[in-house]
Amino acid sequence: MCSQISSFKRSGPQFTFGGITLALVTLACLYLQAHFAATAFAYLLVVLLFSLMGSFIASSALCILAIVALAYYFAPPAFSLRIDDPQDLPVVVAFFIASIVGTHLIGKLRQEREAARVATAKLQRSAADLEDRERRWRAIFEHNPAMYFMVDEAGTVLNVNTFGATQLGYARGELIGQSVLGVFLEEDRAFIRECVRTCLEDIGQSRTWDVQKVRKDGSVLWVRENAKAMLWADDQPIVLIACEDITERKRTELALQRSEAHLAQAQELSHTGSFSWNTTTGEAFWSKETFRIFQFDSEAVPGPQLVVERTHPDDRASVKETIDRAMRDPSDFEHEYRLLLPDGSVKHIHAQARATRTASGDIEFVGAATDITAARRAEQQLRRSEAYLAEAQHLSHTGSWSWDVYGLDFVYRSAEVDRLFGFNPQEPVSIETIRSRIHPDDLPRLQEVQRQAIEHKEKRFEYDFRILLPDDGIRRIHSVAHVVVGSDGNVSELIGTHMDVTEQHAARERLETTLAALRESEQRFRDYAETASDWLWETGPDHQVTHLSEHTSAAGILATGLMGLLRWDIACDVEEEPEKWRQHRATLEAHLPFRDLVYRTVNRTGSPIYVRTSGKPFFDGNGNFLGYRGVSTDITATIRADQAEQELRKAQAELAHVTRVTTLGELTTTIAHEINQPLAAIISNADACLGWMGREAPDLSAARSSVEWIIEDAIRASEVIRRVRALAKKGEIEMVPLDINEVVKDVIALVTRELVSHRVTLRIELAAALPAILGDRIQLQQVIINLVMNGIEAMDAVTDRTRELLIQSSKDDMGQVQLAVTDCGVGVAEDDADRVLDPFFTTKSSGLGMGLSICRSIVEAHGGRLSMVHRHGPGATFQFVLPSHKEVVS
Repeated sequence: MCSQISSFKRSGPQFTFGGITLALVTLACLYLQAHFAATAFAYLLVVLLFSLMGSFIASSALCILAIVALAYYFAPPAFSLRIDDPQDLPVVVAFFIASIVGTHLIGKLRQEREAARVATAKLQRSAADLEDRERRWRAIFEHNPAMYFMVDEAGTVLNVNTFGATQLGYARGELIGQSVLGVFLEEDRAFIRECVRTCLEDIGQSRTWDVQKVRKDGSVLWVRENAKAMLWADDQPIVLIACEDITERKRTELALQRSEAHLAQAQELSHTGSFSWNTTTGEAFWSKETFRIFQFDSEAVPGPQLVVERTHPDDRASVKETIDRAMRDPSDFEHEYRLLLPDGSVKHIHAQARATRTASGDIEFVGAATDITAARRAEQQLRRSEAYLAEAQHLSHTGSWSWDVYGLDFVYRSAEVDRLFGFNPQEPVSIETIRSRIHPDDLPRLQEVQRQAIEHKEKRFEYDFRILLPDDGIRRIHSVAHVVVGSDGNVSELIGTHMDVTEQHAARERLETTLAALRESEQRFRDYAETASDWLWETGPDHQVTHLSEHTSAAGILATGLMGLLRWDIACDVEEEPEKWRQHRATLEAHLPFRDLVYRTVNRTGSPIYVRTSGKPFFDGNGNFLGYRGVSTDITATIRADQAEQELRKAQAELAHVTRVTTLGELTTTIAHEINQPLAAIISNADACLGWMGREAPDLSAARSSVEWIIEDAIRASEVIRRVRALAKKGEIEMVPLDINEVVKDVIALVTRELVSHRVTLRIELAAALPAILGDRIQLQQVIINLVMNGIEAMDAVTDRTRELLIQSSKDDMGQVQLAVTDCGVGVAEDDADRVLDPFFTTKSSGLGMGLSICRSIVEAHGGRLSMVHRHGPGATFQFVLPSHKEVVS
């Protein structure tokens, strides 16, 4: 609408001035009587001229006005709007078309020129604006306090602002055209390549990262880079990077991180966790160490309820009371309690908090929870240590003290010091009272020693003195002390100990007496060694004899003849006992000590002798093996004595066997009866079995019972024969665990007939649950049979009382097994009591006197003792004691 109004405004003047001009042209043409065509051309020029003013409407109106004037004034007939001359009509039409087309073309040309002018103006304004923007952008790019880099997809710097280059210590020309990776640390370059690649993959998307850049001087700064890729000339992608210097911020962050890490480390090292608790909102915060102390997962929601949950049941009420009091009356609090952890362990916690008010007015507690378990344990241990120290001082009779040099009194005095002086530790004692207990002869010397130590500032000094006790006793004290020098360089304090050395003093006197006796004993031993039959020897690293003492003559060995020989060259039993010598040589090669090597050799007369030798390797200061040193003993007499003893034991075994056989001969009647009785029963049961089987209807059940009785009687007869054969058998001693009661029962089965035939009543008192013994069953049976038979024979002359034989088993006070056989016979005369167990002593007219002697040998071979017990009544008691199987094994 505005453009139309503006167009009408322009058409009015144009039409007015155009109409006036047409009127003037018309008057001129009328005056000049111009031709119709010439007038039309003049009109056309006016219309085209005024059409340049830009209004097509005014030009069209002028064109119509010109045609009307042309037709009215110049076309015949004149002053008429008709055109009668056919030749004028084409002129009018051509005029109209030419004026309209010309006007339109001029209008179009004018519009295009105006549009071009406007476009040119706009372009000029845009160029100026662009130039202004570029100027402002360059100013911003150059002077903005941020580093700007423009790099291509290869990482080459296309442009960099002066601030950025200056920050890195370069001129702009030094960076442009260079790889941007040159300003980064070697380890960060791969990261930068990846960042640039990511930006180029997503054009227009901003990316941000933190990285370190290296200045030209080698120093490093932290930057936060904000990068965006965009398309540049020829649609080539570039990356524009804006860098913000965050070095100080990063240092602050790192310092904060280090501070937080140090705080966390300090909390972990000190076992102290921090916490906060808003009593209004219920919000709480726990540090990592607090979670660790309470052993909760860090994902748990902290709060007072977790504290109560972990609190030891015995402390839970006090913790709840502390929490409730903090909520009712917010004020600082401090509390100690215990935690009961899931693994059953207990922790001691010291919690301390301060009440603060937040910006919103809420009450918030900020505090710390410290794990004081170690401190509590150390405190308990310290108390125990103090108790142990006091007890140790009491046991060792050592007291500690500290003496104030200026105040002339004790700063500290342990209880044991008072005890040493004979005072009650709970009662106060003055220094004068203590000095009164010191022996008058020792007090001046004690004071002089202390004075000298103070003057010369001796670090350590010792002195002895005596204490006079109330009971007139004397206690000897050894004191060790040192001085304490104050800040003024003077001695301010003496610290030391008093030790009761009364016993040591007495022991020293006894020791001096003992040393004198020891020196005398040493001389006596030296005399014995010089006259002993043992001799010393020494071999070199090649085990050849290098030294022999002079005592070899006692064994008939010539020392000079053995020098340079090996021990296995001296011995005569190397081929007889190769394993023994192989092990000995292996011991020597390993440089190990050896003891009690026994070998056979010959003396200078050619007689065989036995030598027992022991040796130990010796080395030089560098550990090099030098040989062996040792001692040898002639044990020929011992070996021959052992051989004789073995022969004696063999003879005793033979004699014991003969004695058993003889005893069996004496028990022939009993043995025959014991065998005949089951044999007769076997015959009777066999006849009965035949009778049961011979019936028309055999009684198989009764016959089976008879056969079972036959088997039982046969076993009984076989057992008697077994016992007899065992006693008659000559074999090796077999030491096995035995129950002495079972051995007694076996003997009773053999001597029952003898007891009956001699009208002897047997009474048995066998203790239950006796420990087992280690012995030979046959030999012990022989001992018991011999004692029983002696008892039966001792009662043959008894007619005025019951003949009773008592066999008792028991355990003595030492835990050994004891067996006693008691008869009520004539007994043993008092003069014969000491000889009754000797060989060849007998009171029988036909006896050899070897029975009890053999019994004693058997019992002693079992590690026991056979003896006769004196009794007041008639008869005699013989008993033997044997060690239990456990004692023998141990």
